[in-house]
Amino acid sequence: MHLLIVEDEEKIANFLRRGFLEERYAVDIAKDGEEALYKFEINEYDCIILDVMIPKLDGISVCRKIREKSTGIPILLLTAKTAVEDKITGLDAGADDYVIKPFSFAELTARIRALVRRGKKADPVILTFDNLTLNPATKTATRGGKNIILTTREYALLEYLMRHPNTVITKTQLLEHIWDYNYEGFSNIVETYVKYLRKKLKTTPQEKEIIHTMRGSGYILKLP
Repeated sequence: MHLLIVEDEEKIANFLRRGFLEERYAVDIAKDGEEALYKFEINEYDCIILDVMIPKLDGISVCRKIREKSTGIPILLLTAKTAVEDKITGLDAGADDYVIKPFSFAELTARIRALVRRGKKADPVILTFDNLTLNPATKTATRGGKNIILTTREYALLEYLMRHPNTVITKTQLLEHIWDYNYEGFSNIVETYVKYLRKKLKTTPQEKEIIHTMRGSGYILKLP
């Protein structure tokens, strides 16, 4: 499942990112309404988690603009407002559900699963590239019919690359997508995980290398 989280409070955004990554979801973060609309335009998401009080363009306005272009994608609002009128405003803007802050992460994930089941994207599309297959529903990967055992981070890295084939992905994009914005661990963490993933994707000596380093730019998933 590919999620867009629109949240300007860094602690909450990082908390949600870590939680969903542990669930093996692919996660993108937007910090304001304009960034949310930009990412919505260039990516496909299974669900959008949208904070109401965000900079530049508020969540209700973002919700309305998304609904002008897409009626199918589930939208769940995060709000600190408890008044009935505020809830009605959000639902009338096109939201499918809402969760009031503070919230339980378990409840949030359950609501998201329910929304996606009801939506037209309830059955995730299996991602394929050459003879590599990734099933977002079961969080499994195979290459040439052979199962590949992946850690949570390796899975997130592979899914992100497979959702953007033949596109150069920068190290910064991968850090922001798979690790926290304020990650302060090993400086070569991306390189290390790419190395792990390449090794696991080499299920036989004959398998082609499909993750390529673009020096000074990043990485790309493509055939030789």
